[in-house]
Amino acid sequence: MLLSRRQLFASLALKQPVPMRAITKGPKFHWFGYYDKLEFDPTGRYVLGNEVDFEGRSPRAEDTIRVGMVDLQDNDRWIDLGESRAWNWQQGCMLQWVPGSKTDVIWNDRVDGEFVSHIVNVKTGRKRTIPSPVYTLATSGRWGIVCDFRRLNDVRPGYGYAGVVDPNREKLIPEDVGIWKVDLESGKRELLISVADAAAIPYPGGYSENAKHWFNHLLIAPDDRRFIFLHRWRGKKEGAGFSTRMFTANSSGKDLHVLDPYGKTSHFVWRDAASVLAWAWHPSKGDRFYLYQDRTTQVEVVGEGVMTVNGHCTYLPKRGNRWVLNDTYPDKERKQNVYVFDTTTGERKPLGSLVAPKEYTGEWRCDTHPRSSPDGRSVVVDSAHAGGRQMYLFDVNGL
Repeated sequence: MLLSRRQLFASLALKQPVPMRAITKGPKFHWFGYYDKLEFDPTGRYVLGNEVDFEGRSPRAEDTIRVGMVDLQDNDRWIDLGESRAWNWQQGCMLQWVPGSKTDVIWNDRVDGEFVSHIVNVKTGRKRTIPSPVYTLATSGRWGIVCDFRRLNDVRPGYGYAGVVDPNREKLIPEDVGIWKVDLESGKRELLISVADAAAIPYPGGYSENAKHWFNHLLIAPDDRRFIFLHRWRGKKEGAGFSTRMFTANSSGKDLHVLDPYGKTSHFVWRDAASVLAWAWHPSKGDRFYLYQDRTTQVEVVGEGVMTVNGHCTYLPKRGNRWVLNDTYPDKERKQNVYVFDTTTGERKPLGSLVAPKEYTGEWRCDTHPRSSPDGRSVVVDSAHAGGRQMYLFDVNGL
C-alpha cells in the first residue's frame, strides 16, 4: 500500500531526531558553502545563500550565480541581493555578514577581469566595491585576509575561481603570492606572508620532488590577534593528493608557528583565542580530532571513540564551548550525519542523516557544512537528499 504524501512526511518526521525544514526550494538550487562563515545576521532572522540554475559540472568563467538571503520570519521568503562571477561549489563566493553589522554583507565577484568584493547594505541596497576578494574577516569587521584564488583554481579546482589565469602557474614557490591583509574601509591590501616564506621553514619529512606550494583555508582568531592558514604542496610523492602543515601567525604576519607539522591537517576551527580544534594525524593517536594549544606543542584528543571520522567542526555559540557541531562525509549508505558532541558528557546527539545522491561526488559534491545561528538554537545545512541542493534548518533548541 502506497503512503499518502502526508503519511510519508509523518513517517520521516518520526525518524528525524530534531525538527527540520527546507528553507529554500526549486526549481533553482541553493546552498551557502563553507562552515566557518557568518551565514545568519545578528538577530537570527536572515540566512544568506547562493542560487544557481544548474548542477553537476565545474563553474565556467561565464557562469553567474545570484546572491540572496532567506527571511525566516516571512515564510522563508528569498530576497535577492546581487550576483557573482567568482564562485565555486565548496565555498560559494565567500558570502558572509560583516562581523558586528546588522546590515552589511560581503561577497566576492569578478569585474573587468579582476577578483573583487562587494559590501552591500541589505536594507538600503547601497553597494561599494573593494579591489580585492576576501576569504575570512576579523571579528572587528574592519579587515580580512585572503589567499590567491587564481592559484587555488589551478592547483585544486573547487576552491578557486574560474575566469582569471594564474600568472604564477609555472612557479613552484612564488615570492609574490601568499596571504594578503585587506582593509575593508580603504580597500588597500598588503602581502603578509608569501608562499616562499612558508616553504623556507623546514619540513621534517622534506618536500617531495618538484613540489608546487600554495595556501588555503584561512581563519582569524576570535580576538583578531592571530590567524590560521594551511600550507600545502604537491609533488612527485603526493601524486594527485597533497601534504599540509597548519600554521598560525599574528595579525601582521609575524611570529609564525607550525601548529601541526605532520602533513595531514584537515578541517579546523578556533575554540577560543588560544586553542584550535582540528582533524589531523598525530603520532600519539593517529587520525583524530585534536585540541591544539597555540604556540605550544600541547595537544589532546577530543571525542575519542565518538567523533571518529573527519567533519566540518564548529562550536555552538552561547554555550560555553560545550557543544561541537559537526558532520561526516557520506558513509557506506551515502548518509551524511549531522550531529552535536557534548564535550562535558562525551555524548553524541544526532541531528539528522541526509542521503547524498551518488552523482554528488568530487568537485560538485554537496557537503552539509553545518552553520549555527548566533544564539546557538538553529543550524542550517546544505543537502541534495531531496534531489537537488537546497538549504535546511534544524531546530536544536531542545538540546
